[in-house]
Amino acid sequence: MTTLASLNQYGNSFQTKVIASLLTNDKFLKTIHDVVTPDYFDSQSNKWIIEEILKYYKKYHTTPTMEALQVEMKKLENDVLKIAIKEQLRESYQQTSEDKDYVEDEFSTFCKNQSLKSALLTSVDLLNAGSFDDIRNLINDALQAGREKDLGHEYLKDMETRYRADTRSPIPTPWDHINDLTQGGLGGGDLSLIFGNPGGGKSWLLVAIGAYAASLGYNVLHYTLELGEAYVGLRYDAFFSGIPFGKVIHNREKVEPYLDKVKGNIVIKEFPMYKASMTTLESHYNQCIDEGLEPDIILIDYVDLLASPKSRKDRKQEIDDNYAAAKGWAREINKPIWTPSQVNRAGAKDDVIEGDKAAGSYDKMMIADFALSLSRKKNDKVSNGGRIHVMKNRFGMDGMTYKVNMDTSTGHIEVLAAYDDADDMEFSEASKPKSQFNTQDSFNKKDLQQKFFELNISE
Repeated sequence: MTTLASLNQYGNSFQTKVIASLLTNDKFLKTIHDVVTPDYFDSQSNKWIIEEILKYYKKYHTTPTMEALQVEMKKLENDVLKIAIKEQLRESYQQTSEDKDYVEDEFSTFCKNQSLKSALLTSVDLLNAGSFDDIRNLINDALQAGREKDLGHEYLKDMETRYRADTRSPIPTPWDHINDLTQGGLGGGDLSLIFGNPGGGKSWLLVAIGAYAASLGYNVLHYTLELGEAYVGLRYDAFFSGIPFGKVIHNREKVEPYLDKVKGNIVIKEFPMYKASMTTLESHYNQCIDEGLEPDIILIDYVDLLASPKSRKDRKQEIDDNYAAAKGWAREINKPIWTPSQVNRAGAKDDVIEGDKAAGSYDKMMIADFALSLSRKKNDKVSNGGRIHVMKNRFGMDGMTYKVNMDTSTGHIEVLAAYDDADDMEFSEASKPKSQFNTQDSFNKKDLQQKFFELNISE
């Protein structure tokens, strides 16, 4: 009988990291499940967890949920073991290992080596029995074990995966209407565009999205190719504090108490326009991860200002290349990306900006998962008004237009009821949604600021 080696030489911390990956990384579990055995692990609690992970995967072809593990744990009669399992699960789910890739590679190598060792030792008995075909099959199976098995989403097998609430893990926007249309916000791999005319408030929309995500505890990576890092930082200060942008720099002592309550982190990185490329952003993103700060959402202000990865004679083709690269990057890192984009001169004059008014290249619309436009003419800027139009939406309906109440001194923005041009842009008060930023038409910034922190930032 073959004696299996254990992970004792790696220590308990390493085993906890392995369990964390098996609980959360569906692709890793799919690759390694056929060479993992509970006997590799030291403690009874670890052995029990691994056994339950493998049982769940065999039936549902994905990682187990915490709820499923809790149900199975309640069936145990050993109270001491229950406590040990509960503590191990807590440590595993809280694990934020910076060497995750190394741990997974090392554990995969360990398991594959043990599988091959077991096959070789078993082959001795088969050799004595003259079972050469069995030896060949045994060695071949051992060599194939632990190899990449991700064929894609297998429709019949992977039903549990596609109905998981966390499959897409959307990060909500500050606006209920947009969240309803996008099934909760932008999820991993999604690319969203914000179209508008110069000076219309696109960058403020981006700040509002980033600030709201940070208030919920998400890490935000904000790239700026048009504005300075400190300038963008002051915009975030104005948003969180409610102090107008023109005055915020003289009120640092009033801003600081609000920043203490922001749950996530915000990194603002400036690159010179047409000098940085998507590769530049990818390199910086990896640097953030190396420093222990993994972004949850990425804002790029804006993709049109990036250098093209290829030498093109036509600027339109360069823009298309950049947007295709941005979408591909979003999918690769499984993070949502928001970016603004300009409209052409005709679009700048429209009350409602449609998709055919995209500047530079219409193809960017085809690449995006979600696209909205912000129309703010001269009168709108004076009255803090405007209109948001949903140009494209892969997650539900599009074509809707909403009135916007927008203060570009703080970035506080309301998305109100549906726009009806037959009523000369008048909106029914009864149809206004109950939103995170619901205020009266007078747009009392103090009340809005208080509501924001009560709902989203205060502990």
